[in-house]
Amino acid sequence: MDFSQQLVNGLALGSVYALIAIGYTMVYGIIKLINFAHGDIYMVGAFFGYLVAFYLKLSFIPSLLISMIGCAVLGVLIEKVAYKPLRGSSKITLFITAIGMSLLLENGFRLIFGPNPKPFPELLKTKIYKLGGFQINNLQISMLLVSIILVILLQYIVYRTKAGKAMRAASFDIDAAQLMGINVNNTISMTFAIGSALAGAAGVLVGMAYPRIEPYMGIMPGLKAFVAAVLGGIGAIPGAMVGGILLGVAETFTKAFISTKLSDAIAFAILIIVLLVRPSGLMGKKVSEKV
Repeated sequence: MDFSQQLVNGLALGSVYALIAIGYTMVYGIIKLINFAHGDIYMVGAFFGYLVAFYLKLSFIPSLLISMIGCAVLGVLIEKVAYKPLRGSSKITLFITAIGMSLLLENGFRLIFGPNPKPFPELLKTKIYKLGGFQINNLQISMLLVSIILVILLQYIVYRTKAGKAMRAASFDIDAAQLMGINVNNTISMTFAIGSALAGAAGVLVGMAYPRIEPYMGIMPGLKAFVAAVLGGIGAIPGAMVGGILLGVAETFTKAFISTKLSDAIAFAILIIVLLVRPSGLMGKKVSEKV
């Protein structure tokens, strides 16, 4: 396999991991919660896209936007119902709740749609473009472009809006932010909404590129996106982007040049190495805790 071709494939896959990883890192940055149901919100996004494209016959952009809105609403509901009542509880309680929510989404969708994979509607007809020594199709281009646009929009929200300023203040010190008049509950809800919307977009993009979706499709990408968030430095949005791209490229290269059976093992080996060598991640900062 040609190196440049696999690099393109890895960048397309990594852009999806980056979108999911950003949701992990945003939520952790504010309330220090690893939301393990986040990978299943990505799955829900794929099914939202499937439903609106199949039954309403909508095209790519409307399907993408509706899926993002649906996942944003779902993310806020999950935060309000499952996490907010336990916000002052121990981390293990929140961890167990996140696992429970993940199982609820997976098995709920399995009950509704059945265990068998569903063929994702063809939102874009595949076109292949040859550029020099490699080729790229319009689905991969869409994955890259949508990811770039969403990340730029996210950066604008975080650094150029009042809501983004509130999110950054809450991530720095949630108690101080509350004392300064910031509505912390609304800020946390917005964080869940944005992160879930990005995961929903990733679900639609993957549904188009690999047109088979099923209720358990979010487990492994969710775990890998968590690895990407840790790799980049969990709590740092640029780190999640970098970690997602690096993990996608590493996985693609492993499949192409080493063995397809080792691709998942390599991803988790990267996590172990990062935790041993640089626990704060590539772009994370060491934080000293008061005792």
